[in-house]
Amino acid sequence: MTIHIGAKPGEIAETVLLPGDPYRARWAAETFLKDPVLVNEVRGMLGYTGTWNGHPVTIHGSGMGMPSLSIYVNELIRDYGARTLIRIGSTGGLQPEVKVRDLVLAQTASSAGSPSRTIFREVNFAPCADFGLLSAAYAAATARGLTPHVGGIYSSDTFYDERSDLSAELSRHGCLAVEMEAAELYTLAARHKARALAVLTVSDHIVTGDALPADQREKSFGAMVEVALEAAFS
Repeated sequence: MTIHIGAKPGEIAETVLLPGDPYRARWAAETFLKDPVLVNEVRGMLGYTGTWNGHPVTIHGSGMGMPSLSIYVNELIRDYGARTLIRIGSTGGLQPEVKVRDLVLAQTASSAGSPSRTIFREVNFAPCADFGLLSAAYAAATARGLTPHVGGIYSSDTFYDERSDLSAELSRHGCLAVEMEAAELYTLAARHKARALAVLTVSDHIVTGDALPADQREKSFGAMVEVALEAAFS
């Protein structure tokens, strides 16, 4: 057990999927894993371990934002031996070709700052995905008839961001989408020599204002979970 995770030794798999929402963790575990068992509910952050095609998998909530994710990922890697960590979550599109319901595979993740920023001092560290996971996710998505967008995203510290000028600059420089966790996930994976990837579903569009209705989100997010699982074990 750790401060924030109540799982016993051996109850967390080496492969962990990380939705931000603990209830999405429950939905994904009950939908895609065989015999999922609740292994954590400390502070309402749910984590489940089961199997997918015979492979042990944990699906554990990370909370919203990089500080929250940093707590769980540090403990999952350091105390439970997680080696492959894949964020599954929603993102806001920034390019005209990135439509609501599309899949985004984050090759890199820029940020204005993260919990790890202070250790780099003057260096602007460029966190990136594990190439093996990225290429496997791309193959899994295209095999399903999807056309995933691959490229850089932006991890923001704020949800209600009033920096429209920043969104415009990110879009101008080819940034595909914005979310709140991937940059810290990639940085922690690099530090601990683990594998990481963010597989994201576009739930809304920052520029056009398009948004996925709440009652359609789980169905649209299913492909994201399946791609993440296939990538983890390719």
